[in-house]
Parts: sequence; structure tokens; C-alpha cells
Amino acid sequence: MTDSSQNSKKPATQAVTSGRRKAWTGAVVNPPVWRASTHLYDNVADLRAGLSSNADGQFFYGRRGSPTQWSLADALTEMEPGAAGTMLYPSGVAAIACAMLAVLKPGDEVLLTDSSYDPSRSYADAFLKRMGITARYYDPLIGADIGSLFTDKTKAILLESPGSLTFEVQDVPAICSAAKEAGITSLLDNTWATSRFFPALSKGVDISIVAATKYIVGHSDVMMGAATTHDKYWTRLRRTAQRLGQVVSPDDAYLAARGLRTLEVRLKQHEQSALTIAHWLKKRAEVGLVLHPALPDCPGHEVWKRDFNGSSGLFSFQLIDGDEKSRAVFIDSLALFGIGYSWGGFESLALPVDPGKYRTATDWTMKGALVRLHIGLEDPDDLIADLAKAFEHYNNAL
Repeated sequence: MTDSSQNSKKPATQAVTSGRRKAWTGAVVNPPVWRASTHLYDNVADLRAGLSSNADGQFFYGRRGSPTQWSLADALTEMEPGAAGTMLYPSGVAAIACAMLAVLKPGDEVLLTDSSYDPSRSYADAFLKRMGITARYYDPLIGADIGSLFTDKTKAILLESPGSLTFEVQDVPAICSAAKEAGITSLLDNTWATSRFFPALSKGVDISIVAATKYIVGHSDVMMGAATTHDKYWTRLRRTAQRLGQVVSPDDAYLAARGLRTLEVRLKQHEQSALTIAHWLKKRAEVGLVLHPALPDCPGHEVWKRDFNGSSGLFSFQLIDGDEKSRAVFIDSLALFGIGYSWGGFESLALPVDPGKYRTATDWTMKGALVRLHIGLEDPDDLIADLAKAFEHYNNAL
């Protein structure tokens, strides 16, 4: 359902034009919001014919979408080289959960990076366990050596690169190559980079997943997930989502598509501002490591440099002498950074993170306290001034 000519266009043009075929938009610029549960047929013959098809662009019932949802899925597919289709979900966690269910069955084993997003771990350790599916965790820096962990039961690998707390960059091509050789499906949580900075399928990934809540939507007002895949897994991914009743509202799809149009300019600003602030933090006496994939100190930086087209606005840094109390003083003293979960919106956020309690395959040995920042679209000079004042309060609390 995609326009192959889109692949020859530059990313900024793709973000503006993808998914805007006349079949979805008619005579207007944006696809209208089609709010509908029931789709009407002209006659019984048309009703019967509707049962024989299952594709975007063919009305059936509201749960399978309408032009509003189809246009967004179309756009995300066009922006991922090698993709056959995209399914939309009501959250990023739903996308991860449904994609894993599409490729796993009772008795199987799935490998997850030890830097996985906590809800991914919780889902694997609780829900999948109840289904008789075993989850094991691996060192995110294992690279091609992941083959040593494979067993006859290993059927899927869930990667997250970089990790959303500790930002290790995995050697995704090497891991996916080993997986393909063993007949194992690779899934990647690609929320940090999106297809703009990391075209996952072209790097060997089978199913690329994003929490569209974050950079795709970009305005902190919609929950959504998406999973994009190639021909081999497309039918399985689609049918699994439909059988589980996964659907997003047309209003949310409209807002996500509107956010997508400015993705290129927003990501560039997030990237530039985050790098400015990360370099400023590196010069602070209170700060140890700055875990930003574009900086040489970040684990896996060389892989990032080789494989990625850019960096986004999310990273962490170490308060060398900080503890839980002084870190709280630092964060509470910030005026321009909100305290809250998620990221990818226009606003900056700060969050205390404690990776050690989530690790099972690797030890987290970093001393001090870790703070995760999402750098929004405010002027970076104002954000730096805000951080500087927070350091004053932090030093007084030591």
C-alpha cells in the first residue's frame, strides 16, 4: 500500500508527504478524521466480498480502521526502507506485547537485552511466563557473541538500542545476522532513534517497534505504538493485532500524523540542544559519565557512529557524589524541566533512574546517582541556566 517513490526522497520530504495519497485525503491537505465503527455495504454481495479481503484501504469494520488510521500507517511504512506494512496500537507497550505474541508460542524462549525498558521486562517475566514462554536476558554489548546463548527453544530476540536508561548502543546488525542464521526473529524497540536516525529493517531487524507516543506524536498528548515489518512477518503481525482487538482512535491517528509532519525539524532541534547540554555537563565538576550515544564515553559509541544517522534528545548523566536525597534536591530545584515519565515531547523532563534494580544478566556498578534528561525545544541557554541553579542547590545539599 506504499508509494515506492517515497524511498528516493530525503527524510524531511518523506515526513511531509508520506501517507498523503489522494485515496486518504481527497481534495484536502490532511486526511480527515473518519469516526466510524460501522461501515455500510451497498448490498449483501458487497458484504460477503468484504470478508475475503484484509488490507488497508478496504472498508470492513471500524476496528480495521479508516483512511485516518490507514494514512498514518502508510506514512510510517514509507519511512522505513524495506517495510511491507505497519500496525498501530494504543501504546508502545501494546506494540511490544503484540509483536512478541505474533512470533512466540508456549514452550519458546525469548532473549531480551538487560537494558530493556522496564515494562518490556515486566511483560516478559509475568505475562509471557504464564503462557509458558521463557525470558532470558543478555549483556547489551554482547554483539555477535549472542549466538552462544541460543538454544533450540530460542525463537526471538527483543533488542533496545540504545537502552532508554543507560544508553548502551547494541551492535544490531551483528545480533540480527546471528539471529537470521539461526532462524530466530529479531524485534527492536527503536523509539529513541525512530526510522529517521536508525532505519532498522535495512540493518537486519525483522520487526521495528516505536512508542509513537514520543517523537512521532511529539506533543505529549497522545498514547500510541507502531510496529513495522517486512513481507515475511507482515501477515502474522497484522492478524495477531486484529485478533487481539488492537485499534487506535481516528482522533489520535490524526494528531500523530500531524506530529509526524514536523518530525524532521523537531528531531534536529532535540539533537542539537541535547548535544549542547551534554557537552556542558561534561565540564561540570559534579558530573562523571554523560551517557549520550554520540559522546565517546558512552558504551557502544563506535557502533552508534557506524550505524546511526543522528541522535535524539534523551540521555543520562552521573552525579559523582550524589545519593538519592541530593539527587532529589537537584531535580526538585529545576524550573524548566518537568518531572515525569515518557519523553519525546516539546518539553524538557528530568527523572531519577536506578538501573541496578532492573539488571539480571549484568551488574550495574556505577557509583553516585543517575539522572535522565529529555531535552525539549526550549532555548538550550535557558535550560543550561536552569541546570546551573539546580547544581547550586545540589552542592548545598551534599
